[in-house]
Amino acid sequence: MSTDQILISCILVATMGLFLWGRFRHDIVALAALMACVIAGLVPAADAFAGFGHPAVITVACVLILSRALQHTGAVDWLARSVLPRDAGRLGSMVALMALSVALSGFMNNVGAMALLMPIAVQVSERLDLAPGQVLMPLAFGTILGGMTTLIGTPPNLIVSGFRAEAGLGHFAIFDFAPVGVAVATVGVIFIAMVGWRLVPERKSATDAGFDTGAYFTELRVPETSKAVGLTLRAFEREIEDSNVQIVGLIRNDVHLTAPHGGRRIRADDILVLEAEVDALAEALSVFDIRLEQSVIAPAEEGQNEASGKTAEEADGVHDMVSDDDAGPQRKDNRDIVLRELAVLPGSSIVGRSAKEMHLRARYGLNLLAVSREGRPPRSGLRMVKLKSGDLLLVQGPADAVAEFIDDTGCVPLGARDLRIPNKRMAIIATAIMLGAIALVTLGLLPAAAAFALGVLASMVSRTIPLRQVYTSVDWPVIVLLAALIPVAGAMQSTGAAEMLARFLVNTVAQGNAVAALVVVLVTTMFLSDVMNNAATAAVLCPIALGISATLSVNPDSFLMAVAIGASCAFLTPIGHQNNTLILGPGGFRFGDYWKLGLPLEMLVVVISVPLLLFVWPL
Repeated sequence: MSTDQILISCILVATMGLFLWGRFRHDIVALAALMACVIAGLVPAADAFAGFGHPAVITVACVLILSRALQHTGAVDWLARSVLPRDAGRLGSMVALMALSVALSGFMNNVGAMALLMPIAVQVSERLDLAPGQVLMPLAFGTILGGMTTLIGTPPNLIVSGFRAEAGLGHFAIFDFAPVGVAVATVGVIFIAMVGWRLVPERKSATDAGFDTGAYFTELRVPETSKAVGLTLRAFEREIEDSNVQIVGLIRNDVHLTAPHGGRRIRADDILVLEAEVDALAEALSVFDIRLEQSVIAPAEEGQNEASGKTAEEADGVHDMVSDDDAGPQRKDNRDIVLRELAVLPGSSIVGRSAKEMHLRARYGLNLLAVSREGRPPRSGLRMVKLKSGDLLLVQGPADAVAEFIDDTGCVPLGARDLRIPNKRMAIIATAIMLGAIALVTLGLLPAAAAFALGVLASMVSRTIPLRQVYTSVDWPVIVLLAALIPVAGAMQSTGAAEMLARFLVNTVAQGNAVAALVVVLVTTMFLSDVMNNAATAAVLCPIALGISATLSVNPDSFLMAVAIGASCAFLTPIGHQNNTLILGPGGFRFGDYWKLGLPLEMLVVVISVPLLLFVWPL
């Protein structure tokens, strides 16, 4: 071994050891490995940060942003309601939920897909009388399986494609992963839905006794275009019964009806008073194409008031009441708005005052969307409710305006939640942008990085994602991890260390047999993905896979695809994939709970994927 080979081998072993130890974040370890290579002279200082301009890194960042746009606009919420059955049994519900998770993970970041579907999974577990973890773990594994089906489904696929291009073979196409990935994901979903979920330990959720604000009381005005017009109140509640939303009042022609009869039919311009958990508000809004009564209006439209008889939003078929005291708030760009939950403290200056008396819109540019008070609905409209200490408020407006309101009134912001009001028009635009970017890649009109960067630009211009969320949508530790390890992997190749390790695996473990070597690469990648970041695993194993294929003089695509499949199969531990970590608390799991379903699933993946790899990507 040469000095350079010894140095890069030591750095690689130390890097893997630190990954396994878990004491430091993955991005810190990756950056330390890069700096060690620079100091040792294995990576030229001028090229140390070339990885940040790597197409795979750019594509990962852009996909994360576009995924957030789909989440923010409510596009995925609509898809979930359209696809998931409401009255299916355990098998049907599991298959539908996991199939949706696979489909979403193929075209958006699988962590984003998991975050979107987690609340739905908890609802499904309650309906099926299962422990939350018995649905959450199948969902997490489904999103991980879905990531292996397309080029953009998961960062390891992009990394594998990048290494293929650097080897002079060109990038993989967006659906090159589908023949093997879809088959493996399909078999995995069927196994988990029929048998696998029974292997998940039944644990009590660690968050059962956590923070809970209780139900909010909010008002929804029904526009003429809403699907709710003509329905009875009973039928309205039946449509959203899974969301635990209840109608507690009806305001018609300024007459407030408490506990209205379920047979009463909803008319256009009615105001429905709903009792709902804060996370259920979005579904009630989007199912019937209704907006909250106190909806933020655009600055150019703020000069209109009730006296004019119409707001600009009414011109769009949405009827929002704007009183004359709120006629002209001079707000900043309120298209970039937030939703926040605030608690009213005993000493707050707003105790005993209503939103109307505070001139909430005129002074702060904020809207009071909902109130939670001891489980009882307000007796008057939201803007007229006299606030009390202990009330919980759901307010909407610019982030700086919310901060100013908190400072002035002494309210306390509650734990941050992902509260969003779906917007049908924006959801359609966000979906069209994502599909357009995918089409550009599929048709070969633009490389993946350029196509998805163009999609991000379109999202920013169309405001399908608030500008303040463009950069916060990016998982920067993952970006640093990828950008730092790409030069390290290059050093493995340039020093000959990758070829040396490949020869060892081929001669010692696989005994020169190409099929055995393929299995070794697949199993090794799966094992490392369970104990370290899957993107890091792909970056480390790709040079080795290429070296093995060169040593055996066989098709390198078979081995690169084995790395891609193995990197997407982290099912044994909660640290192997972010989605496994996400369910650790909500599912009440312990570290050793994952392998009980994960080990049979990984064995099944090996059995299914190896013959498929040999058939689709013959040696």
